[in-house]
Amino acid sequence: MGAADVIPGVSGGTIAFLMGIYQELIDSIKSVSSANLKLFFKGKFVEFWRAINGTFLVSLFLGILISVFSLARLMKYLLEFHPIPLWSFFFGLILASSVVILRQLDKWSLRNVISLIVGIVCAAYICLVSPSQTPDEYWFIFLSGAIAICAMILPGISGSFILLLLGKYHFVMSAVTELNIPVLCVFAAGAVIGILSFSHLLSWLLKKFYMATIALLSGFMIGSLIKVWPWKEQVVAGAAGSSDAIMVAQLAEEGAPLVDFPVFPGKFEMITGASAHVWEALIFALIGVAVVVVIEVASHRKEAAK
Repeated sequence: MGAADVIPGVSGGTIAFLMGIYQELIDSIKSVSSANLKLFFKGKFVEFWRAINGTFLVSLFLGILISVFSLARLMKYLLEFHPIPLWSFFFGLILASSVVILRQLDKWSLRNVISLIVGIVCAAYICLVSPSQTPDEYWFIFLSGAIAICAMILPGISGSFILLLLGKYHFVMSAVTELNIPVLCVFAAGAVIGILSFSHLLSWLLKKFYMATIALLSGFMIGSLIKVWPWKEQVVAGAAGSSDAIMVAQLAEEGAPLVDFPVFPGKFEMITGASAHVWEALIFALIGVAVVVVIEVASHRKEAAK
């Protein structure tokens, strides 16, 4: 999950869903409530630990933290020098994961179909929105942490990409690699407040409207495929697909931000003059699919053994 959350466009929530721990994750986070915190302050540490599923939470978040701090440099390197294989792997992983999750739907009711479509449209829109210029003040770092963490636990909605839209991805990643403790503490405080608040809503939705929520989350994953498509063209925001050269030039002169727009491999080669590495992309996409298949088969065998 930590490795996924470092990549703009890939969600740690997707990995949690794929590994079959999503419901437990949401319920465990939700259990860190005022009622259970009273157990801690009364000295009932064992009861508190059990009530919040402490072993699970500590193991998971320790793994995420170790992964973020150890893989941040590697992910930045791969994004810069080997983007096509990396995006292809996650494309295959997310595509196969969305198929696996959609199979949980026992019926295609109108509500489930609408939820799926809403999820796809929302995720696709977020993926095509241009980044914004924002302040580096502590209050905004706190707010960014709260918003990004909510995205990180949603399958298909990348917390890193939300940071990118908020104009804080490179700022936070630099804080991680440079161990800027004040910034990291403020960001973490925002993340804690955000995740504790949002987990209650998610837990309620999964209990009351399980199938519709699964369809919505699957839609988020499918819509996010736009962002992890291996071949992209950087275009001026508001001019994607436009043939009006004058309008594009005018937007560029006005300082309109650049956005990544998905293109076919042939057009990618024509635009960049570089190889699209189609076979390499296909191989890594299949590896991503294979990872999902292996995990799914192992999960079924484990359930059968019970």
